[in-house]
Amino acid sequence: MSRLEDKYRRRLRRKFSIRKRIRGTAERPRLTIYKSNRYTYLQAIDDASGRTLAAASNKEKELAAVRNTVAEVAKLGEAFGKRLAEKQIKRAVFDRNGYLFHGKVKAVADAIRKAGVEF
Repeated sequence: MSRLEDKYRRRLRRKFSIRKRIRGTAERPRLTIYKSNRYTYLQAIDDASGRTLAAASNKEKELAAVRNTVAEVAKLGEAFGKRLAEKQIKRAVFDRNGYLFHGKVKAVADAIRKAGVEF
């Protein structure tokens, strides 16, 4: 097994361990993050109905200028926080998706908190 496969498996183990305990509702959705080397994706998910309530990504036209660095991804978190505020979502559960709470994940979480969402 290569080091890359081992790193991926460890993240999946953390991810499933977290998901056993976290559930999103319409009043308090699950905010999840996915990072690729090029893009970052954010979603607010209502697990009870299986719907995505809000989403943001630096693949979108209005957020395409946001590069995939720690400082820039914080702008993506701010934009996502504004979208949540428009939908009157004040509380949420943060799902780090198996990633360590460091770097981009921490920057996004802090930016969403700054926008007024509590978790």
